[in-house]
Amino acid sequence: MTFRQDKAIYLQIADYITENILSGKWKEKDRIPSVRDLAVSIEVNPNTVVHTYNYLQEKGIIYNQRGKGYFASDNAREKTLRLEK
Repeated sequence: MTFRQDKAIYLQIADYITENILSGKWKEKDRIPSVRDLAVSIEVNPNTVVHTYNYLQEKGIIYNQRGKGYFASDNAREKTLRLEK
């Protein structure tokens, strides 16, 4: 993933995740990559991914099931569309 200088990295990662939800790659209740897996695949610090996931949880787009991982929320697509407006 190539990052731009004009926007915070965690927001660019959030855009990547929401694009995958909007495109249908990750549907409601689908498991999304773990913090470590995503950090390795896009070559960022895991703390940055944690920051992104916290942000998306606050927006109701993803949720965490303790011990199982992160998942796309119910109505994640609609919530993502509202966030982008």
